[in-house]
Amino acid sequence: MSVQRTLAIIKPDAVASGKIGPIIARIEAAGLTILAARLARLSAEQAAGFYIVHKARPFYGSLCAFMTQGPCLPMVLEGEDAIQRWRDLMGATDPAKAAAGTIRKEFASSIEANAVHGSDAPATAATEITYFFNALEIH
Repeated sequence: MSVQRTLAIIKPDAVASGKIGPIIARIEAAGLTILAARLARLSAEQAAGFYIVHKARPFYGSLCAFMTQGPCLPMVLEGEDAIQRWRDLMGATDPAKAAAGTIRKEFASSIEANAVHGSDAPATAATEITYFFNALEIH
């Protein structure tokens, strides 16, 4: 294992329902360090750019609209095997299929309104982190 960084986003549904604190508590309890965080309200262009990898998929438009409906909390997490550990904490994309005790099982209401986002690989993490944060903002 190695120390990694990953992007995590607490999505608008979880922000609106007051779940920032409980989600951050789980991140910290799992031994991941938050190196950067900020509340942001994505514009349509920013959401479209971030989710461009899904442009050909049927849910792209509704995903972008969902991500612009209110503020979200992008964060940079660091720790041993951070990418997989964060993905394990999140749970399956579909909260109905997520394991008990995961963030999505407890806080998500649908596949789209699934509370959190996480990078899926080191290359993705590097790209996603720089989408939201510059080097001077990561501490």
